[in-house]
Amino acid sequence: MKRLVLLGGGHSHVFVLDALARKPLAGVETTLVSPHPQQVYSGMLPGWLAGHYHLRDCLIPIEALAQRAGITHRRTSVIGIDTAAQRLFCSNGAAFDYDLLSIDTGAVLDLGALPGATQHALPVRPIERFIQGCRSLVEHVRARPRTVITMIGGGAAGIELILALRRRLRRHVRDGKAVLQLVSAGERLLPGHPPGVGRMLEAQLAACGILYYPERSVAAFHPGGVILHTGEQIESDFNLVATGAGAPAWPKRSGLATDANGFISVNGFLQSTSHANIFAAGDVAGMLDQPRPKSGVYAVRAGPPLAENLMRALDGRALKRYIPQKRALYLIGTGGRHAIASWGPFSWQGDWVWRWKDRIDRAFIARFSCGLPAAANPPPIPDASREDLLGS
Repeated sequence: MKRLVLLGGGHSHVFVLDALARKPLAGVETTLVSPHPQQVYSGMLPGWLAGHYHLRDCLIPIEALAQRAGITHRRTSVIGIDTAAQRLFCSNGAAFDYDLLSIDTGAVLDLGALPGATQHALPVRPIERFIQGCRSLVEHVRARPRTVITMIGGGAAGIELILALRRRLRRHVRDGKAVLQLVSAGERLLPGHPPGVGRMLEAQLAACGILYYPERSVAAFHPGGVILHTGEQIESDFNLVATGAGAPAWPKRSGLATDANGFISVNGFLQSTSHANIFAAGDVAGMLDQPRPKSGVYAVRAGPPLAENLMRALDGRALKRYIPQKRALYLIGTGGRHAIASWGPFSWQGDWVWRWKDRIDRAFIARFSCGLPAAANPPPIPDASREDLLGS
């Protein structure tokens, strides 16, 4: 009996679970190791925050998918791998042996190097904790005469989330009670996209009354404010951080080959460049010969080829090379039922773009939820103190 372990419940592994449900593998014992029974689809998180969706609309039932495929789900997280013994070690003390390992745990936001970040900032990852923090934020704003909220990070995630938060607050609290601001290290927003996209987004920020601080990075957080690398200090009661994808520490510590940024180094087969029986996809992986931005778009696209190569590896067949698309379609929500599209050198905006995005997102959720029990409740979210969430 061969042992396949799927580590992480990311977007790529959703396709693997679906493929194994459709075509079960004889003589293979499969285990899914992931801390939550559902996955929050990151593409719909800003829509939830804006109030367009219930949280249950944004959940992929990965535990139910695993059960449909006859896969055992263990709710825990990885802390390291012994590649020589082919054993996975987890935070709850459990260990799992594998013959073939696939990793899709996603990226992390490590704020440890920033003074005050642990006490005074809420990162967007892990998403489950961010959701709880946003719920607390709304109550915080309601209870106080004035609250200043700062988003650190001028990437697509940071922009979408601050615009979505503006819409939610306008629906739930009086105007003037919340001041929102965005701090970005870049000279302009989304420099990897056509210039028109950045201009459209700057116009959206201005129309929403969101203060914008370009070409600034954070040096430290403190109670009641943020210190920028320029020496400026800006007032802030609640700090959100979406500064991009970082690599977890455990892959390199476990002896896996990693790229210059610490992500698991994989070849064109999504196979570790140092360990042939380990595969990786999504934000935790870095393709050496075909580097691509960290994005849910590419994580989703890597799902089917990852599933196929895992099956080929288990059968002893030749692997199939995966060449990711050079251009990806980005659909960026602007808070209301309006969005901006970016594809290669082209960009568009309008309500019709939001409807397009909405159809794509709902179809993605429906594909993996059809015939499965509805996720009636949000995923388990760790308790956090008021100090943890509000930084005050």
